[in-house]
Amino acid sequence: MVEHMFAGSLVVTGGGTGGHYFPAVALAEGARARWPGRTVAFVGARRGIEGRLLPQSPWPHLLLDVEGFVGRSPWKIVRAALKLAAARGRLKTAWRRDRPWAVLATGGYGSAPALLAARALGIPYFLHESNAQPGLLVKLLASGAAGVWCGMDAVRGRLPGARCVPAGTPVRSAFLRPFGPVAGPPWRLLVLGGSGGARALNEAVLAMAPALLERFPQWDLLHQTGPAWFQAMDGVQLHPRHRIAPFLEDMDREMEAASLVLTRSGASTCAELKACGRPALMVPMPGSAGNHQVMNAQAMVEEGRGALVAQGPGLDADLAAAAARLMADPELLAALARPEANRAVASCLDDLAECMKV
Repeated sequence: MVEHMFAGSLVVTGGGTGGHYFPAVALAEGARARWPGRTVAFVGARRGIEGRLLPQSPWPHLLLDVEGFVGRSPWKIVRAALKLAAARGRLKTAWRRDRPWAVLATGGYGSAPALLAARALGIPYFLHESNAQPGLLVKLLASGAAGVWCGMDAVRGRLPGARCVPAGTPVRSAFLRPFGPVAGPPWRLLVLGGSGGARALNEAVLAMAPALLERFPQWDLLHQTGPAWFQAMDGVQLHPRHRIAPFLEDMDREMEAASLVLTRSGASTCAELKACGRPALMVPMPGSAGNHQVMNAQAMVEEGRGALVAQGPGLDADLAAAAARLMADPELLAALARPEANRAVASCLDDLAECMKV
């Protein structure tokens, strides 16, 4: 059975969205390099981004049939609870026989079964919280964690009783290299609505792109739509310099090739933008837990890394105006492009090593 891979392993869990999954991959990459003799294995959800990407990866993994709870109908919440209980029970059975060394979680509903099983069996577990406002799972389990690694200082005051360690938000190993300056012409506007796409951003970009690209003939536009939107846009007439893709694999290279990035403001995306030093035009996701995306975007603006546009009526016009101000000023774009070394993985793994006495 696949569960036998867990004996003595470091289990990494986190997913549902790229904001949880990609920091988990970054920590897994760092752990594999630091402890090459120890298995690093993933646990995740079949329905999340990890369900699509882990089978294509070299990582040993177990995907479980679990669902999220937030914003769902009572019946779906009951169904999600039953699936969570079954997944937790499966891991407990496996881990009594093949006990992991430790569990490292970056949040999201895909991490719940592994964390609950670890807590029940007394297996040390560590949490990483990227945002200023902790998620529900982190709030529930923080006090029993061996450590809570904080992406932002503000989260520490919201987790009383937890052992909080400032660390920053991990980025994948591809973002730990030097990045070149913004180059051009030609220049590129890169649009990222998240790994699953974002309806409001996609609709606004489709509406504003033709006129914007006509106004700026030395610019092109690369647009990650998300898989569902990519299929829905089959046959839609686009401007000749507007290219769409369902998902972009080599994000470090795509960001490096960009002159301006239009994106949501999840903590993982902000950390990658800072690492590669690309100017950002951010549209925080409305209703994000604790309004954390607004807080992330405001912090980026205060650091002089881009601009913020609130999502609301007339988003296409607001985005077009904000994008035009930046696209018309190459000197401003260059001033906003400041790569910053990311040491979050090292900070987290140093703490793990200290706690586990290795």
